[in-house]
Amino acid sequence: MSRPRVLDSHQHFWRIDAPECAWPDAAWPLLHRDFLPADLAAATSGLDLAGTVLVQSQPDDRDTDWIFDLAADESMVLGIVAWAALEAPDAAARIAALAGRPGCLGVRPMLQGIKDSEWILRDELALAIHALLAHGLRFDALVEPRHLPALARFAQRWPQLPIVIDHAGKPDAANLAQEPWRSDLAALSRLPNVWCKLSGLRTQQAQGQDVAALAPYVRHVLDLFGARTMWGSDWPVLVHMGDSYADWIDDTLALAGAMTAADKHRLFEGAAREFYGLN
Repeated sequence: MSRPRVLDSHQHFWRIDAPECAWPDAAWPLLHRDFLPADLAAATSGLDLAGTVLVQSQPDDRDTDWIFDLAADESMVLGIVAWAALEAPDAAARIAALAGRPGCLGVRPMLQGIKDSEWILRDELALAIHALLAHGLRFDALVEPRHLPALARFAQRWPQLPIVIDHAGKPDAANLAQEPWRSDLAALSRLPNVWCKLSGLRTQQAQGQDVAALAPYVRHVLDLFGARTMWGSDWPVLVHMGDSYADWIDDTLALAGAMTAADKHRLFEGAAREFYGLN
């Protein structure tokens, strides 16, 4: 099975000793070290990598500022998804400043770490969302299944905001659970401003679980979102499962089933180019 050219819609860098680096901690031994551009180059050696979208990994302005500085001279990084405190009084100004930095594509509040599943619907976030729209930025939704109903209301409230669901909404694949994730994701797929990343599913499984058990999740995402589905490695988080970068490419090809050349191009490159404006 030949591997396609890849535009990775989702990867990270981090410095484990940086004061803002709260995760991964020592409980994640394979991840508890620095992951930097040289490591990504080694991980993707021999692959046809068109480039990557670098996504923040810490809910901290210092991390976002650092990844912009780090990526400034890295040709493989085509753009950056930043973090911003959307509820802060100066959120609109911070978003404007980020939008002025080369390569800024959007923002990602780390909703999975917020106890209130409906936090994204709070009125005090409106100025920040208006700023995203004014600067043509996208919204990465790092969510768990509990957030999906609120995310649908958010997407309906802001129909001009391009939204992408990270990691397919993090279904409970370790327990082979599908509902209510399956139904709630279907509702989101009916909203034209919502896209989905086929990423991060391996680390939703338990250690030692067969990757083949992800087939119903992958097929559901592809059936729902079709051309609005983009492949992402979630490297280096996938290293936690003992997988290589190439493993998730191969696993995706096997789990997705028969695809035309055009379908492969769309999934592995074209959708991310369109969503993030990387043409």
